[in-house]
Amino acid sequence: MQIRDCMTREVRVVGTDTTLAQAARAMAEIDAGILPVADSDRLIGMVSDRDIAIRGIGHGLGPDTRIGEVMSEEVLYCSEDDDVEDVLNNMAEIQVRRLPVMSREKRLVGIVSLSDLRGDGGAAHMGDVLCEVARPSTHHSQM
Repeated sequence: MQIRDCMTREVRVVGTDTTLAQAARAMAEIDAGILPVADSDRLIGMVSDRDIAIRGIGHGLGPDTRIGEVMSEEVLYCSEDDDVEDVLNNMAEIQVRRLPVMSREKRLVGIVSLSDLRGDGGAAHMGDVLCEVARPSTHHSQM
């Protein structure tokens, strides 16, 4: 099975001028913990609920602070034609729960989360992936 078969296609995208409060409301509306950040049609970062809480509020920044100040500029992603098993293994290795999904033309076409993939790899394999994702790390901040 390929990622295009199980990803979430509707993706809310924010810009760097979006405020922390606006991003938090958007996350609440769509029940998501991460939003892609774009400049025109180019994906330039990701902002997570953790970025808002830790890098934003935790450092004394207010709700009117712009996302550009707290977003993660490192964008880890997968391709829509990647194999689900390969993406699961990659998510375990790089320790993320969600990844943006890009087309061959490098356009954002969706988001894939561990919950989207849970039915494919079996319970034992998913348990292994979750253990790896939860392992303490300092590699990156995209959660």
